[in-house]
Order: sequence, then C-alpha cells, then structure tokens
Amino acid sequence: MLSSIQKLETLLDATVHYLNATPATELERKPAPGKWSKKEIIGHLIDSAINNLQRFTEIQFQPKPYNIRRYSQDDLVAVNDYQHADLQELIQCWLGLNRRILHLMRLQTPETLAFEVLIGGDVTDLAFLMTDYVAHMEHHLRGFENFKI
Repeated sequence: MLSSIQKLETLLDATVHYLNATPATELERKPAPGKWSKKEIIGHLIDSAINNLQRFTEIQFQPKPYNIRRYSQDDLVAVNDYQHADLQELIQCWLGLNRRILHLMRLQTPETLAFEVLIGGDVTDLAFLMTDYVAHMEHHLRGFENFKI
C-alpha cells in the first residue's frame, strides 16, 4: 500500500502543477467529438474520487463482501458541466477529495486491506480497490500531453 500512497502523492503534486501551467484553451480542447477534454477528465476523476471515498469509508463498517455499485461516468461528466467549470474550483475539489483518500489509505491495516469487495460477481479486497484507484488516475493523467511525474 505504501507504493500506492507514494504514487498518489506524486500524482497530486504533478497534476496541480500541470493544470496551473497549461493554457485554458488546451485544457478545454476536445481531441475528437464525443471525447472528453482534459478539464472533463479532471471532472471524471472528481467523480471517481467521490465514489471511491464513499466506498473506502463504507467498507470499514458495512457487511462483507462490500458490494461495489457502478456509476454512470458519462452522465456525471455531462450533468456536472465540468467543461465550463472554474479550473481552480476543480483543482481544489479534486485535491481535497484525494487528500481525504490519502488519509484513509494511511489508516488501513493488513486486516482492513483484506476486507472483501464484490465487483460484478468477482470477489477481491480493499487493497486491490485502493491500488486500482491510483492506477486508474495515473492512466488518465498519463494521457495528457507533456504530463510528467
């Protein structure tokens, strides 16, 4: 878990720097019709943080295996209108949620990391869910041109 925590810390710092250094026109440019802009990807990562913060918290006290409820990613990005949101608001929201997730990650023990999680009929554990959360974020951010960690 330590490597995921360190990776998330690095991603947070690098992303804030990248977003503040990148022109708004670049962050709002859509690579193709029906594709998300970088701002919308940050919005998607906000939605991911909201959903995973709830999951990471609830698994601590809900019956096991904890059942993962899916969410509609495209609808959330559209309804929240991330494309037209204030960039600094998005950065602060994303950063705050992820700092809370980092705190939860640091609190976990070998016993809690082994809590069972049910994803679409497959059983895994909280350790996988937390590690996958960081990998998902890194996957999206590495798709940004000139993004460096």
